[in-house]
Amino acid sequence: MRQSLLEFERLDVGDVRPAIEPRTRGGAPRMLIVDDDSSVVRLLADHCARLGFDIETASNGAQALIEANRTRPDILVIDVNMPEIDGLSVCAHLLASDQQPLKVIVMTGSKNPDMRARCEGFGAHYARKGPEFWDDLETALAETHPDSAAPIEPRGMAEAAPPIRHRPRVLLVDDDNDVNRFIASRLEGCGIDVAYALSARQALRIALRDEPVVIVTDYFMPNGDGQYLLTRLRASEATSNIPVIVLSGRKLGETIVQNLRSEIHGHPGAVQVVAKSEDPSSLFEALNKYCGFEPDAIDLADRPEIGPH
Repeated sequence: MRQSLLEFERLDVGDVRPAIEPRTRGGAPRMLIVDDDSSVVRLLADHCARLGFDIETASNGAQALIEANRTRPDILVIDVNMPEIDGLSVCAHLLASDQQPLKVIVMTGSKNPDMRARCEGFGAHYARKGPEFWDDLETALAETHPDSAAPIEPRGMAEAAPPIRHRPRVLLVDDDNDVNRFIASRLEGCGIDVAYALSARQALRIALRDEPVVIVTDYFMPNGDGQYLLTRLRASEATSNIPVIVLSGRKLGETIVQNLRSEIHGHPGAVQVVAKSEDPSSLFEALNKYCGFEPDAIDLADRPEIGPH
């Protein structure tokens, strides 16, 4: 059962944790690495172990909270975008607890400047996934543990370390799950992470949490159409510039299309309005501009009909 963040914040994980393992005096500092991408966890665990840290890992926010209460890490290296409980919520929970002081390095692929400000607001270091990731990480480790770990020189592993890549994430918004599943199955096969929403209101919450690189939304939906969602997205600084592609199985009038494409409060409208049809190639060509996959790699031969909706 999905557990809401509010419910988790009320959970006293101290009631269920096992006894804390004793720390040997002078032993290696403990590091907890948290990311839902197992390949990123393996890379980080390998390289940070070589730098002299005692490594524990977790694959999601809930597991991170349990593991942190079990091992009491000295440093937390955590991704922002994770299902169920995001990285910043995990940080806030742990930093507000009565545990020993905890150093935090937050990882994210987002370019949003507000993200860095939020991290710095609770004293966390910031490492952006991309070409400069290892420089950022090693600089943060050198600052947080200058004497505890093996000597860490910034840029010391920049050339040797494999790249940490941020998998682009697409948010699909449609109250027809068949449409969501069809699009998602093609994108996931090309290395794209996919999030789902069945309504405009749910999409707003997910967009604020996940910061997708692009949003694909149906126009006709109950409890808020595509124009409503676009207007609400542009009203928030965090989502004001996320590209939005609008789908429709019904013919939209020229006035509606113009309104969708028009600027909203100085921010861009829909980047494209695409008709639902039996041939979805135009949609995937539009998505390729923002996700960078190869359209030819997407097998559209075995496709269901996406009817009017």
